[in-house]
Amino acid sequence: MAKVFPNGWRQLKPDISLVNEMETLSLLEKELDDTYSVYHGVHWTNIEKHNYAIYGEIDFAVVGPSGKVLLIEQKNGTLIETDDGLQKKYSDNVKKIPFQIARNADGLQNRLKKSIKDHSIYVDSLLYCPDHKIKKIGSSGIDPDRIVDWNRKDQLVSIIKKILPASEVNSLLRDELHQFLSDVLELVPEVNAIVGQTGRLYTKVSGGLSDWAQKIEFSPFRLRVIGTAGSGKTQLALSAFRESIKLGRKPLYICYNRSLADHISGIVPEGGEVSGYHQFGDRIAKLQGTPIDFKKPQPFLQMEKVLDSYVPTQNQMFDDLIVDEGQDFKNTWSENLMRLLRSNSKVWWLEDPLQNIYSRDPISFENWVTIRSDANYRSPKSILYAINEILHLSPAITAASPIEGGEVELLEYTNESDLVTKTIQAIDRAVQIGFDKKLISLLTFRGREKSLFTPFTQIGSHTLRAPIKDAFDDAGNQQFTDGEITTDSVHRFKGQSCPCVILTEIDFEELTENVKSRIFVGATRATIKLILVVSSSSLIKLLK
Repeated sequence: MAKVFPNGWRQLKPDISLVNEMETLSLLEKELDDTYSVYHGVHWTNIEKHNYAIYGEIDFAVVGPSGKVLLIEQKNGTLIETDDGLQKKYSDNVKKIPFQIARNADGLQNRLKKSIKDHSIYVDSLLYCPDHKIKKIGSSGIDPDRIVDWNRKDQLVSIIKKILPASEVNSLLRDELHQFLSDVLELVPEVNAIVGQTGRLYTKVSGGLSDWAQKIEFSPFRLRVIGTAGSGKTQLALSAFRESIKLGRKPLYICYNRSLADHISGIVPEGGEVSGYHQFGDRIAKLQGTPIDFKKPQPFLQMEKVLDSYVPTQNQMFDDLIVDEGQDFKNTWSENLMRLLRSNSKVWWLEDPLQNIYSRDPISFENWVTIRSDANYRSPKSILYAINEILHLSPAITAASPIEGGEVELLEYTNESDLVTKTIQAIDRAVQIGFDKKLISLLTFRGREKSLFTPFTQIGSHTLRAPIKDAFDDAGNQQFTDGEITTDSVHRFKGQSCPCVILTEIDFEELTENVKSRIFVGATRATIKLILVVSSSSLIKLLK
């Protein structure tokens, strides 16, 4: 039997969209001997229909005894035969199969050449379309010897053996290929190709909170949701906002983090209002004819005072209130927000005590219904396992995502010069793995004011997209430097996420609750990969 990686695929319960590929995988395992290795992408994205691959859009990679690699692209159903070659129609577009296969093969070969320098790399491709009989195989745009259609599907294994003969053996090359492909599988196939899939998967599996939370009926509707990072709180907030609009009501979504508010405002329908708390105070100040002067001391305190005394008219009130990041709110703020509501209003208060990085006192809610969710659907299992271990969380956060994720990496620094070096190494590592620089966020544990990296516009060979201090456009939106890698503080990035997060400048005297909160918030921003850059003294405290 062939060696199949990763294992455990037989325990999956695939939907109908994966049945054909699982059958192919079973056939390859059974009919090829143990000098062949089969790598597949069915293992982690099985929940998401049609979205799985080990590299780009490649379904299977077979490594023969000699170390030659054969990529198998499986196309189920009917194909379209055109003068430009074979095509496959999907719900939203049409893909040219020859171009798709050639692009993926070239891309993988180039990455292999960069990673494996002491061997000649041979990558071949094969199209497997078991449901389609190609009429004009000569005009398919693919070498006829590299097509296994309905006519030849019983010959699939024999054709693979012909392309990858057992006459030659190169164990060293096979070992290096295994290391490369295993790393790819552990993290994610072609990182940039599946980032969107990961987001859709999170949205899909985390939607349960919004589904059942909205089915609860009571009056007055005052619901407090205590949910860990990645539990689906923001999905619930979006769902509640859209439902309010649908019913002809006027909702207010409000949070602490301006960046989160800006993100939410771009994806909700018109008819309500989305704002950060201080941003809302700034709007009211302008409405009252006394705009906030940001050049004077403590402008945010001035915004708070505006809302402390604000009494809205009936037309200025809202039907529904959705508070996100509730753990960051002061008691007086909650009182101010409740004054904005009309009768028969609904209030959703969403919070996570583990993300209380400002050390706020908890707000008391009398006669509110409370629900809790300790399941994180966003972060890979590897990240949550590491967080639970180093932060000694009790109760532990439940890893509910089907994604295993790559290993959490720790880089130790001894001084500030070494800090810069190790941070550059972390970025280089992320790029080497396959992350596009725009999918990497560099977050500082210290905060923007104290961070060594705040003045930086470049680190190593990497340009930084950093918030410019006191630089806002006419609408009050933060301005950023031109760069590829986003850099920010844990505080400002809270409520957001990124495929690859590098949390740097982790340095503390004692592992206090506030320190735990900051590490927790920073680490749970990562949806695929997490790298921690930690001082020597702090690393000892984390690992003891």
